[in-house]
Amino acid sequence: MELHEALYTTRAMRRVRPDPIPIDVQARILDAAIRAPSGGNSQPWRFVLVDSPAVKAEFGPLYRDSIATLWDSIYKERLDRARLDPERRSNQSLLKVQRSAQWLADHYEEVPLYLFAFVRRDGGAGSIFPAVWSAQLAARAEGIGSSLTSVLGGFHPEEVRRVLGVPDDSWTNACMISFGYPTGRWAVAERLPVDKVAARNSWEGALGFSVPDPLWPGSLEEQPKFSAS
Repeated sequence: MELHEALYTTRAMRRVRPDPIPIDVQARILDAAIRAPSGGNSQPWRFVLVDSPAVKAEFGPLYRDSIATLWDSIYKERLDRARLDPERRSNQSLLKVQRSAQWLADHYEEVPLYLFAFVRRDGGAGSIFPAVWSAQLAARAEGIGSSLTSVLGGFHPEEVRRVLGVPDDSWTNACMISFGYPTGRWAVAERLPVDKVAARNSWEGALGFSVPDPLWPGSLEEQPKFSAS
C-alpha cells in the first residue's frame, strides 16, 4: 500500500466482522509496532494481545460501564447540546461518533482482537503512541480496521491489571486498540483545515498556507490544492 493512502485513510473503524485475524497478520502488525521510535531506545512498553472469549467476556461489562461513564461525564454537555439540534453538521458528526463508539461497547465480545498497550509509570509514555500508530498503519495495510481508546484503563485500571495478570502497578495501561475486518468503507476523514488548527512562530501567528481540501489522492504537483499566503 502506498504510504499516503495509509496515512489518509486509517480512520477509526469500530464496526468490524467477527472473523478471526490470522496469526501471521498479527505478527506483522506487532512487529511493525515495536519498530517505532523509542526515547533513548528504552522500549518501556509491554503489549498484550487479547482474543480469548473468556478474557473478552470479563472486559465487556467493564468497557460498557466505561463508555456509559464517559457519556455521562466528559461528553454529557456536548451530547445534550447535539441532541437538541441534531441537524447541525457538527452535531451530526458528534452523534455519529457516539453511535460508532457505542457499537464497539455493545459488541465488545464479538471483536476478534484487542491490543492492550502498557508503559512504565516512571517514564516512556511518549514512546507508546508512535508504536500504537505503527500498529494501526500496519493493520490498515492488511485491510484491517482499528480504533484506539483509553477509557477502559482510565476508568478500570485495577480490573485491567487483574484480568491480564499485570504483576504490579509500575505498569499503566496507556490504551487499548480494537482490530477487525471492517464492515464499512475506507475513506479520508473530514477535518478542519490545517490553517484553522495550526500557526507559525506564535499561538496566533499566520501559518503561511491553507489547505481547503485533502492533498491526497494526487500530489502537490499533480493537483494543487493549497495556497500560500
